[in-house]
Amino acid sequence: VQLQASGGGLVQPGGSLKLSCVARGLEIDMWPVGWFRQAPGKEREGVARISRRGNTIVYADSVKGRFTISRDNAKDTVYLQMTNMKPDDTAIYYCARGRTTNTWSDNHDEYRYWGQGTLVTVSS
Repeated sequence: VQLQASGGGLVQPGGSLKLSCVARGLEIDMWPVGWFRQAPGKEREGVARISRRGNTIVYADSVKGRFTISRDNAKDTVYLQMTNMKPDDTAIYYCARGRTTNTWSDNHDEYRYWGQGTLVTVSS
């Protein structure tokens, strides 16, 4: 029972990647979902979160205008489209479901069902 993130890889600065987050063994359509990342030696930080219907979205300042979060509840999948990527975007990216249907926070403690994440490396 987890949210499985995939789609990571090596990309050059200025490039793009699209991550997918698929629910395995649980439903996400009634819950908010967040994307988080953790770089080596740093704390896990919130990148973006999306409400259960997808009509409310919040981005970290560091990714505004470059990343887009979206969801397809029919497929139990949430996406993170990343463009104009920078070396500072290098991290393991995770997705997780809000602890409750009303969760609306960038605090990773408020989310559950973490998967193993997917590694994103931005380097020339």
